Amino acid sequence: MPHSASRYLAEGPRTGIRHFTQADGPEFTARARESKALHQPWLFPPYSQAAYTAYAARLIDDPTKAGFLVCERSGGGIAGFININNIVQGGFLNGALGYGAFAHAAGRGLMKEALGLVVGHAFGPMGLHRLEINVQPGNTASIALARSCGFRYEGFSPGMIFIDGDWRDHERWAVTAETRPSA
Repeated sequence: MPHSASRYLAEGPRTGIRHFTQADGPEFTARARESKALHQPWLFPPYSQAAYTAYAARLIDDPTKAGFLVCERSGGGIAGFININNIVQGGFLNGALGYGAFAHAAGRGLMKEALGLVVGHAFGPMGLHRLEINVQPGNTASIALARSCGFRYEGFSPGMIFIDGDWRDHERWAVTAETRPSA
């Protein structure tokens, strides 16, 4: 379903980012099901409407989360998603990024553009100072995206996050408002 450019929080030449809505459920879950082979074993987005409803509600209602849909400006379809989780205010001003491209959009540079838009929005209107990405070492596409957007490697954490029934090792990548490459 096409989405109006006026609904974008930020836009680049090929993508725009906007918040999740409950009305996005049918398109999001269809794209997630089509992309299951691409995402697993790294990522498990909601595949059913009921799961999407709960997922989107958390992103919409919880002040420690911000969810962004990545939309293609030509046609407006959902190409992926980027979430900022564990947002901490006060002296930390930090958030943890999670993201996923949908199969039809993978490898086209859309997520790099959109991640740059989300980082700019986080350091601008959201007022954050630091963003981090925690990624499993074998997820080379996610690591390449973090690196290409100026995130620096900070270290390795064994058994850091519980995913798909086990505690998984993660690499930690981060960027601050001062170390972000010029857009």
